[in-house]
Amino acid sequence: MKKKKLNLRDLNKTSSDTHKRNDGRNHSSSENIEKFKTYLPAIFSFVMLIIGIAVDYFDVAFFKDWIRIVWYAVAYLPVGFPVIKEGWKSIKNGDFFTEFLLMSIATIGAFAIGEYPEGVAVMLFYAVGELFQSAAVKKAKGSIKALLDVRPNEALVYRNNNYVSVNPEIVQIGEKVQVRVGEKIPLDGVLLSEKGSFNTAALTGESKPDTIAKGEKVFAGSINLDGVIEIETTKEFKDSSIARILDMVQNATARKSKTELFIRKFARIYTPIVVFLAIGLTFIPYFFVDDYVFSDWLYRALIFLVISCPCALVISIPLGYFGGLGAASKNGILFKGASYLDEMTKVNTVVMDKTGTVTKGVFKIKEIKAIGWKEPEFMKYLMAMEEQSTHPIAKAIMEYKADGEDFQATKVTEIAGKGLKGTVNGKTVLVGNKALMISNNIEVLSETDSIVESIVMVSIEGKFAGYVIIADELKDDAHEAIKQIRESGISKIIMLSGDKDSITQQVAKEMGIDTAKGGLLPEDKLNEVEKLMSENDGRVAFIGDGINDAPVLAASDVGIAMGGLGSDVAIETADVIIQTDQPSKIAKAIKIGRSTRSIVYQNIALAFGVKAVVLVLGAGGLATMWEAVFADVGVALLAILNAVRLQKMKWK
Repeated sequence: MKKKKLNLRDLNKTSSDTHKRNDGRNHSSSENIEKFKTYLPAIFSFVMLIIGIAVDYFDVAFFKDWIRIVWYAVAYLPVGFPVIKEGWKSIKNGDFFTEFLLMSIATIGAFAIGEYPEGVAVMLFYAVGELFQSAAVKKAKGSIKALLDVRPNEALVYRNNNYVSVNPEIVQIGEKVQVRVGEKIPLDGVLLSEKGSFNTAALTGESKPDTIAKGEKVFAGSINLDGVIEIETTKEFKDSSIARILDMVQNATARKSKTELFIRKFARIYTPIVVFLAIGLTFIPYFFVDDYVFSDWLYRALIFLVISCPCALVISIPLGYFGGLGAASKNGILFKGASYLDEMTKVNTVVMDKTGTVTKGVFKIKEIKAIGWKEPEFMKYLMAMEEQSTHPIAKAIMEYKADGEDFQATKVTEIAGKGLKGTVNGKTVLVGNKALMISNNIEVLSETDSIVESIVMVSIEGKFAGYVIIADELKDDAHEAIKQIRESGISKIIMLSGDKDSITQQVAKEMGIDTAKGGLLPEDKLNEVEKLMSENDGRVAFIGDGINDAPVLAASDVGIAMGGLGSDVAIETADVIIQTDQPSKIAKAIKIGRSTRSIVYQNIALAFGVKAVVLVLGAGGLATMWEAVFADVGVALLAILNAVRLQKMKWK
């Protein structure tokens, strides 16, 4: 069963054309004219039909014979000719059993037996249904069109001592780009200006402005909200965030769900069957019915054909899945195909990585304990030493803000595997782990033995001066994420991490996760997930963000990657991308998948239920063409409206 569809590439081209036409003029009037032209044939046919029915009702003398036939033929052609033309094209292409052929046979047959108003009405309502379908598809694709519209179409690049406007596709990595207020970031890069405020709604689904500091990443498609800024590009346009999102969403429509594929196969078998049943309904009663009247049984067969057209199924099911994909992308969740919407509904076990998934992947000072020193002064000694190091822990310590002049360290030497030794303000300072303290006969507090996080110990002039606990922060919504995942009906939540087991267990306990394992290599994570999949009746979803998570993302039933902090390899491998890096979106992805499945099942039940009832009535002569129109076009419209509901839904 072939159905004419809007193609995303066409939508892509349309958006590009829109950018090319962006000359400052108002195009709304021309768009309104185009819209009027689209609806004009249906309006003309409707007016002609109403006048014809009214004249028939009052039995006007001149409205007889050939005048009546011509009147209804003129009413029929504007809506009927395009359908007959499509039916003929399909036949020439070897596809005989299409809805165009069904409608053509049914309406021409109605004219043949003198049921002119009903023939026009069936084709008119079918045409109106197609117009509604087209409008619904456009609405469902709204979020994707919004993505297309935020594609930057120019970049101000610093070349030859001047900023020149060029196409973003020819900008090289490492070039300096200027972005003015209200303009879109043309390529991924790092911020060269002191700070910037950006609207990232097109990328993340979040309306709250995002404030970025100097040196931090900025992403193509974000809108600059505050002052002129400069960025240094880190990726080519084809590898930028917005280009990657568009590619994933466009490709998603090609990956059909099992339900959608089944319905399409079903329609190809179902349609020829009903055509032959209609032929049988016309002629077979001749051998069994005494008062057989050909025109009566042909009328019943025509009704049967109209009712049996599988429009509601073929239209609404793909539209339902596309609505789910669009709704997800509006919420910062990218499914790489409709099939993954289905898979998410079957997930009963969620396995997650720790660093970068539920934690921010950035070291921060968790606690400072100074002994015999005031905290600011103690930290100045420590920072003077750590200033010499490029270790992530040293960077975390250097984030501390202390008033007054900084201290300077001299004669700093590194003690392999233990830490640093140097002189600050004429005092000998040791900074490192417990082994460094013990090797220098410095007594440390026993309370440090129970600390599982990374700890930096300090001694000044041979005495233990205190310690600093460094830890990776949980994401702001980490606790809420676990709560929502449980509320969505997931029975098992497991954490697997390459970080040391003690830290992994502590994070899992803090978040309320029952099972956790740390100190795992990538192959260990893979083995654990494969073991779960072999024991599990449902589906296993794995959430990760790093290159080391890619094998597990590929092997799991549903791989979910964090799209902001996540590595390119993880994002390419995963089936679902969380653009906002918020683990709480996992539960939302499950809910969107379930809502989509519910809408699709409702449409299947609605279409089959109504059609079955009216088919029986039609075969028994108890239904007219008007009931047939409702069973086909009416049900299709109801199914479309039901599918469009996904665009209005809110998920907490």
